[in-house]
Amino acid sequence: MLELIILCAAGFAAGALNAVAGGGTFISFPALVWIGVPPIMANATATLTAIPGYAGSAWAFRHDMQAEGAVSLRAMLAIAALGGLIGAFLLTITSEAAFVGLVPWLLLLATGVFAAGPKILQMLKGRGLGIWGGSAALMAVSIYGGYFNGGLGIMLLAAFGVMGFQNLHGMNGLKNLMSALLSIVSATALAVAGLIAWKSALVLALATTAGGYFGAAYARKITNMKLLRAAIVAVGLAMTLLFFLK
Repeated sequence: MLELIILCAAGFAAGALNAVAGGGTFISFPALVWIGVPPIMANATATLTAIPGYAGSAWAFRHDMQAEGAVSLRAMLAIAALGGLIGAFLLTITSEAAFVGLVPWLLLLATGVFAAGPKILQMLKGRGLGIWGGSAALMAVSIYGGYFNGGLGIMLLAAFGVMGFQNLHGMNGLKNLMSALLSIVSATALAVAGLIAWKSALVLALATTAGGYFGAAYARKITNMKLLRAAIVAVGLAMTLLFFLK
């Protein structure tokens, strides 16, 4: 019962955070590890269960989405799918010991990028890379997302900033659409490899869907985004410290 409560609470919080500002994996991934799911399997399961939240949030922003810059929307989605597949492949050939060693550094990287997100976007906004530079940035982030889902949202937003995107609502919608697509591809490959904890995944997916719907519905009503971001960063740093000490 305790595990069920933890998964429901973590899933709802993760879905809501992914819809509003990103960082949901900072909660869902450690929750899975805490209840005893091996780290690589926990990472794969967290990626799978984030999909409904991503999809629900993308639907909420569907009228705002449009491609900006030199890379077309179709090309961006193709890059996301290919990058997600490459990332998943890299995860399947990573040993459990190596991944355990990488986890705190990945969490630290994701937390750092998340914390610096606004400054990164401010520095990069409007500079606009060309088609090859933009495609390379998206590919790098998509591979990262296929390998480790933590911090994917803000990294995609940063990539959009490099590409010259201006419409924040459109960026949020596209971020969730691309996150959903690359996570579907990645999770499918990881499921074929037998790396999904299905019982935990079902509970977490339902809770994440509810959280994603709630977060998307209230995203535009939140006024103090700095406080929300600080709270997510605090959670990310705490989880990073715990994994370093583990």
